[in-house]
Amino acid sequence: METSRATRIDPGRVEERQPTGWTIFAGTMMLILGSLDALYGLAAILNNEVVIVGGQGVIIADVTTWGWIHLILGSLVAATGLGLFAGAPSARVAAVFFVSVNAVAQIVWFPAAPLWAFLMILLDVTIIYQLTARWEERA
Repeated sequence: METSRATRIDPGRVEERQPTGWTIFAGTMMLILGSLDALYGLAAILNNEVVIVGGQGVIIADVTTWGWIHLILGSLVAATGLGLFAGAPSARVAAVFFVSVNAVAQIVWFPAAPLWAFLMILLDVTIIYQLTARWEERA
């Protein structure tokens, strides 16, 4: 008699979503990436003049605006990573959006820090892949 009650499904019960291993990986990477982005943005705000030496000459740039953008975007990416840990269904869509925006924003940093920007774009692409490769909608 006890087993028959255990197999019965309660129609009013809401199914609890648990994050998968790939979602935990993407959330961890987003937390790291967002934190690094926010720190890099803070460094750009505090040290706002950057000298870029290239093949065509020297550029002195004020990167305060991009510092604020990266500080805010990095904080949003890290917060969305925490949302993935919680298993929020909307966090996955927000994560793909914010990480895509972050990848595009990193292109601006190519003249100042090409290796850093390249590594951040690689991490962004890895996160997008992990979030979208096994996208399963539950009814």
